[in-house]
Amino acid sequence: MATLVYFVLGAAASGRREIVADLIAHGMAAGGGAAAVLLAEGEQADEAADAALPVTGRWTLADGVMDAELPAGIDKVFILADGRANPVDQLEALRPWLDAQAGAAVELGRILCVVNCTLAEANPPLLAWYDACIHFSDVVLLARRDGVANKWLSDFQNRYRDQFLPALFEIVKQGKVKNPAMVLEPQARRLTHAFDEDADWIIDGLAEDDDLEVEEGTAEVEVTQAVDPYFARKIGGKRERELPDIAGFLG
Repeated sequence: MATLVYFVLGAAASGRREIVADLIAHGMAAGGGAAAVLLAEGEQADEAADAALPVTGRWTLADGVMDAELPAGIDKVFILADGRANPVDQLEALRPWLDAQAGAAVELGRILCVVNCTLAEANPPLLAWYDACIHFSDVVLLARRDGVANKWLSDFQNRYRDQFLPALFEIVKQGKVKNPAMVLEPQARRLTHAFDEDADWIIDGLAEDDDLEVEEGTAEVEVTQAVDPYFARKIGGKRERELPDIAGFLG
């Protein structure tokens, strides 16, 4: 049986460790098994939150390469992204890391995004940051809602519903979700195709709805792997879609 990897996005101090502890305690109860948590090297220690987690380690990202060692005998591993760094850089490194684990029977379970609603409501420029996270996410968990206007919560969710995003949106109450097992169900609901087993392809010279009929031996079309819009870069290396620096909005 493959080890399932859950990659957890969200700003630092959004309550991700508390939520992960709940998912492990209640979402895994039916199926059993062992879990581990890997924190990004840049994540600050939190003695109280860390005490509620099982086996805990660290992972690093250097020069675009992700280095994470999975503990033995683990059924599910929760990898917490660096909540003060660019999520796209980390997600871009996640796919080749997953591919490199092929011999170890490792699969992506889901990508989760924990939204600090208080932070997002107070800082409208961060909407672009959360847009990116939710583009990659299977499940969006709305946390830190105390004092947040109901209209803002509705508008935030409707923004993505109006775009027909397939991700699930769930409310977090006191660090817990209503149905942890549903959150952990390894069914892809993300908009991105960057983590699909069967890669998307772009065929230069053909419209999206054109039939592909290429005679053997011809070179009239060029087939290239599709690039997720958030991974795309301009000449010179900068991303086409730049995100606000989350660290500048955190204390």
